[in-house]
Amino acid sequence: MSVNTSNFVALLRRVWLAVVAGALLAGCASSYPPAPVSAADSEYNYVIGPGDTVNIVVWRNPELSMSVPVRPDGRITTPLVEDLPAIGKDATTLARDIEQALAKYIREPVVTVIVTAFVGPYSEQIRVVGEAAKPQILPYVQKMTLLDVMIAVGGVTEFADGNRASILRTSEGNKQYSVRIGDLIEDGDVSANVEMRPGDVLIIPQSWF
Repeated sequence: MSVNTSNFVALLRRVWLAVVAGALLAGCASSYPPAPVSAADSEYNYVIGPGDTVNIVVWRNPELSMSVPVRPDGRITTPLVEDLPAIGKDATTLARDIEQALAKYIREPVVTVIVTAFVGPYSEQIRVVGEAAKPQILPYVQKMTLLDVMIAVGGVTEFADGNRASILRTSEGNKQYSVRIGDLIEDGDVSANVEMRPGDVLIIPQSWF
């Protein structure tokens, strides 16, 4: 079957333009400002999210003390206390709320709450997308760094362009910063390690070559 030369040339031109456009887009990714080395809030307090497990201790009332999961709707249920909202509260606030609920049944309850399994609220989880070995969602931990995240996801794939990676920082109105994952995990350049913030999205693009 014969091939129309003009159509073939036009096809090659479109392919070439697509490659050039891709290269230009790749270059644009590096135009983001470098991520700040320090990003953690010294006053950060962990707040409870769906999937967390909380250990509730009611002083002198062992029958009311137990470990319970936070349901997907963000609530917990314990003896005498049903459907109490827990999401978005720190452990101390939740303890005071349980005391208030129990005060209807026992005199001057004293409650301690300890979070024993951490997932955190969706808004504070770290999301890793793109060419990570194991893209996933991670609970945020204070002082968590880019290196911590890369260890958790098992590094990058062979197709990743780590030095074009970026962090989408939702806590700053979706501002985007560039990060150098390649320099960090391949060359051991510790200057490329930066702190993460709650809600960060780490985007690892594919290499064009």
